Amino acid sequence: MADELVHYAVTSGVATITLDSPHNRNALSAQLRRELRDHLGAAEADPTARVIVLDHTGPVFCAGMDLKEAGGASTSAQGVNEFPAILEQIWNSPKPVIAKLAGPARAGGVGLVAAADIAVAAEDASFAFTEVRIGVVPAVISVTVLPRLLPRAAHELFLTGEKFDARRAVEIGLLNSAVPAGELDAEVARYTGMLALGGPNALAATKRMLRRERPDDLAADFAAMTALSAEFFAGAEGQEGILAFAQKRTPNWVPS
Repeated sequence: MADELVHYAVTSGVATITLDSPHNRNALSAQLRRELRDHLGAAEADPTARVIVLDHTGPVFCAGMDLKEAGGASTSAQGVNEFPAILEQIWNSPKPVIAKLAGPARAGGVGLVAAADIAVAAEDASFAFTEVRIGVVPAVISVTVLPRLLPRAAHELFLTGEKFDARRAVEIGLLNSAVPAGELDAEVARYTGMLALGGPNALAATKRMLRRERPDDLAADFAAMTALSAEFFAGAEGQEGILAFAQKRTPNWVPS
């Protein structure tokens, strides 16, 4: 049996779900996605868990989809069809979710950050929506990311794929806080301590209230964006981009 890639532990009311696949920068492989869903479900059902922290090992929070699995894979095997369920699970969790980033997030990893209620990162963490640079569309993650970002920033960063730092992520609404790396644990503890003061039922109801701007259309929005994402992942341009990434070369559409 393969070693576990996502760990679950509860201490003093805080359920910590830790991505532990540093060999591929915590990419969203099939095994990691499956374990992440299972542990999120466990945290939601655990009466001793009051707050959920999404953490990671290694220098990278999450590099997005596992492109080694996606290259040449069928649409269903790419994770395009199941990743929305993970984002929806985080978004609709009755318990507050904090994303804790000691390092970079890319593509689908940024989707996880945006789905969380609160996101805290070390100042040297970086972010990018790199999908267009490999010929695919940041469609699925747009459902959670776009409600967070300033519109001008969303257009710029989705279309260019440019890397941006944690301070800008705070400015545009992706992060709540960016702190020196040595203060990250304390900053997360500050938030978990405040959240633990809230009544569990009141917190769940407040989360539903805060989400009411998207009361019924989340599933439909995910369905539409999943279809768009799958079209490009499985299409010629997406497969060329994924292959170019794997071969460390420029895609064939880049002007010479």
